[in-house]
Amino acid sequence: MGQEIVDFLRFIVRPRPGPRLAAHRTGQGLRADFRLNAPWWRLAHWAVLLWMVNIFVFAPLALSAAQATGAQHRLDIHHLPWLAALVWAPIVEELTFRYALRRPAMLWWFVPLMAAILAQGAGPTSIMMAAVALLLALAPLWYPAGYRWHWGWNASWRWRKRMHRAYPWLFHAAALAFAAVHLYNFRVASLNLVLLPLLVLPQWVTGLVLGWMRVRRGIGASMGLHAIFNGGPLLLIGLVLHFAPDLAAY
Repeated sequence: MGQEIVDFLRFIVRPRPGPRLAAHRTGQGLRADFRLNAPWWRLAHWAVLLWMVNIFVFAPLALSAAQATGAQHRLDIHHLPWLAALVWAPIVEELTFRYALRRPAMLWWFVPLMAAILAQGAGPTSIMMAAVALLLALAPLWYPAGYRWHWGWNASWRWRKRMHRAYPWLFHAAALAFAAVHLYNFRVASLNLVLLPLLVLPQWVTGLVLGWMRVRRGIGASMGLHAIFNGGPLLLIGLVLHFAPDLAAY
């Protein structure tokens, strides 16, 4: 775990599209990309680390910003969004913000498609659209090995060189966009452009880790970590509601 933390810190200073971590490597290609490529307990370790860093470092800053702007979270603790948090968000948000980090040729068409699905929110229509988008992302699997793919999936050498030079900007832009989307989770009484970014500091840091996980282990690993990260707080709230409803009301 210590080695992975060091690798993460080095990575965010100078992001690059590879290589994968050697440990638990299960091959190349789309099938390997969508595998978990990590033991569940390793993802749990990262989730716990994120919870601790967010709670003790970034959450106080976010809370201060919320108090200054009169922001209130939209989450209704009596109607916890289990399906959205554990299934919809990990799949749709990871495909939107991080899938193209290792497949830049899909940046021009797949990311806008997923962004349109994300903007609709969790619902039957967006779920069906996300399923279609996922099938499009996996389209190369249905054709024989060696088939020359359209440039919407594979990039030319010149395009790859350009994206490699711009990759740090692309990576950090994805993390910032991921954090910015989560501003919708708040109802803000007073608009303050200086304090608003502080509300989503935890999501920004989480987006950095998820981006590193996507590049180093694959999109399946980032989806798995995303689901664990979302599920922990919901599970805690559910336990409090069940065993200490008076405390939850307070």
